[in-house]
Amino acid sequence: MFQHTDFKLWQGRVDDEEGERALRWHQQVQALQAGAAPGFALLGFACDAGVARNQGRTGAKAGPDLIRKALANLAWHHPQPVYDGGSVVCEGDALEASQALLGTHVATAMAARHTPIVLGGGHEIAWGSWQGLAAHAASLAQPPRIGILNFDAHFDLRQAARASSGTPFRQIAEDCQARGWPFHYACLGVAETANTQALFARAESLGVWWRTDQQMLISQLPAIRAQLETFLAEVDWLYLSIDLDVLPAAVAPGVSAPAAHGVELPVIEALLDDILRSGKLKLADLAEFNPQHDQDHRTAKVAARLVWLLARGV
Repeated sequence: MFQHTDFKLWQGRVDDEEGERALRWHQQVQALQAGAAPGFALLGFACDAGVARNQGRTGAKAGPDLIRKALANLAWHHPQPVYDGGSVVCEGDALEASQALLGTHVATAMAARHTPIVLGGGHEIAWGSWQGLAAHAASLAQPPRIGILNFDAHFDLRQAARASSGTPFRQIAEDCQARGWPFHYACLGVAETANTQALFARAESLGVWWRTDQQMLISQLPAIRAQLETFLAEVDWLYLSIDLDVLPAAVAPGVSAPAAHGVELPVIEALLDDILRSGKLKLADLAEFNPQHDQDHRTAKVAARLVWLLARGV
């Protein structure tokens, strides 16, 4: 089902004495309405049915509103408006219907020239996000070449009888094949310990560009950026998915599957700068924030920081 956001979540400090340049997010975020000037549209996906199917730690359903709360008090430095477009709430195991509904809201936002940032929720969010992006792309006279960049410890290419948080990019690959579109997929931060040989073989067969967590060190950043530049040059639009379990467990403890190694936040942020400079970002989502396992709101703050960076642009 769809649920409008309770704007009581958007509360924070008010510095009236400092004037108009002392604003914070809670003072600037508006409800998404028809006819609004183009900006960033926050959409929630309150769901962890896919995580449950994937035998993971549930709790991500509570993520979207807590990311909103973490964003509320952050300082406003943003040139474009930010809107809150509400949340899709998955009831029980109604995963496929919820993903389809998310896709409808993503496509509607994109048709209105907004850039959606979808707040999860488990990584089953990706199949819903993609459905909206693909529907909008297919409505154009000339569908663009779409690249998918996933910061993640897992490929999420699993072959399974039922869709889950482990299958979305395999589902996207199959959808691309059915549409006659190329599958441009990159997965950065892959943990060899968390992905079977079968998953590596599937990634290779699909032409995936990946780097393991051990190949994502800050000393390797020049080489990573060069590869990213090549990847971006081959696509017209970029869909960015950030699974918070790509970060070290000390930085992001509140996830379904905490990372023993992970990728340092400064590496992720440097690559986000390159992505934003490309001008090709059309859709982003954040997955796997699990408040039940967070400590001192660390993961919520990291998730909010990433959203803040995306919406600020360059």
